[in-house]
Amino acid sequence: MDRIRVVGGRPLNGQIAISGAKNAALPLLAATLLTGDKISFTNMPGLADIKTMSALLEQHGAEVEREGDFLSVKAEEIPNTVAPYDLVRRMRASILVLGPLLARFGNAVVSLPGGCAIGTRPVDLHLKGLEALGAKIELGRGYIHASAEGGLIGGEIDFPVVSVGATENLLMAAALAKGESKLVNAAREPEIVDLANLLVAMGAQIEGIGTDVLTVQGVDQLHGAEHSVVADRIEAGTYAIAAAITRGEIELTKVDPTLFDSLLDLMEKAGVVVDRGTDSVKISCGEMDLVGADAITDPYPGFPTDLQAQYMALMCTAKGAAMVTETIFENRYMHVPELSRMGADINVHGASAMVRGVDILYGAEVMATDLRASSSLVLAGLAAEGETLVNRVYHLDRGYERLEEKLAACGAEIARVPEE
Repeated sequence: MDRIRVVGGRPLNGQIAISGAKNAALPLLAATLLTGDKISFTNMPGLADIKTMSALLEQHGAEVEREGDFLSVKAEEIPNTVAPYDLVRRMRASILVLGPLLARFGNAVVSLPGGCAIGTRPVDLHLKGLEALGAKIELGRGYIHASAEGGLIGGEIDFPVVSVGATENLLMAAALAKGESKLVNAAREPEIVDLANLLVAMGAQIEGIGTDVLTVQGVDQLHGAEHSVVADRIEAGTYAIAAAITRGEIELTKVDPTLFDSLLDLMEKAGVVVDRGTDSVKISCGEMDLVGADAITDPYPGFPTDLQAQYMALMCTAKGAAMVTETIFENRYMHVPELSRMGADINVHGASAMVRGVDILYGAEVMATDLRASSSLVLAGLAAEGETLVNRVYHLDRGYERLEEKLAACGAEIARVPEE
């Protein structure tokens, strides 16, 4: 098993092109099951999760072709509407095939999902929403059995809490339901806007895109389309923090800075210089002292939970203290003990963590526990004195395309090495 070796202490300087968003690409791929026509994508990232979702589509019977950042799917013949445990256990986003399969074929059997262990993340909102559209749901032996004889029927779904995955699943299902569906308290993330834009290009009728109320007029069928995957705001935020934590300067290209304004605003409060362009942003730090700035995770447009671990690593190098509060997942501080091994001063109190900046972080051997925690350890390693070895980097491969290559091009001493 590989691990990543980082030798810290080098300010990063250069330019990084941001890839397509993993969190957008996965529901986009699931949406291809809604039609028998070909759907073509550009700016599709090359990630482990994309390979898993492609394999899932292929086992259903879809034809998937890939070359570079181009990927196409044609789901004309789908003889199999079962999503098996062996594939679904690798990635929680596999649950997103449930809505499309049920809407188009009237039945689906999907394994209960797996993924990073950062909280329970139940799928009950997905299932209750589908029931509101007329589906019959049964659970048995680790599988969801869903059926809708005669098709789904439009209805109103009022989410008790904001859920990105449930919003995506039900938006896709509603596109082929009979009549009008309304999703109230829907998630507003850019990835959902991207999905809605693809569905509209396929012939769906959706109003309220970008708001928390989505109104869908169901259509009889959808057709083929071409679509470019939106830039990955989490990848962009991670590299913005890489520039700041090493006190360097990096220009991020192929990304709209408004996608991650909440992070950029926090970084400016901490003393980072942020120069926003139309489709680029420059992060500059130099040798200035950063100061602690409190952060609270919240659904979009708030500060994203997927940047909490990385931001915490940055605050470990700032003057003073910062309170980081996690409101989305109940078990997302597993990176704290690993950062502490590197000399960080962090005290967790329930949902909040008090981070007191230290003069020096020290390289150490650490273990990644989930996707975003692993990137926070790489960031800490970039700033630390000496060598850091990050184990279990397969987590990174789920969400970051060519991470070592992109950082090395900006002057980082970083490499993937085999475990001894």
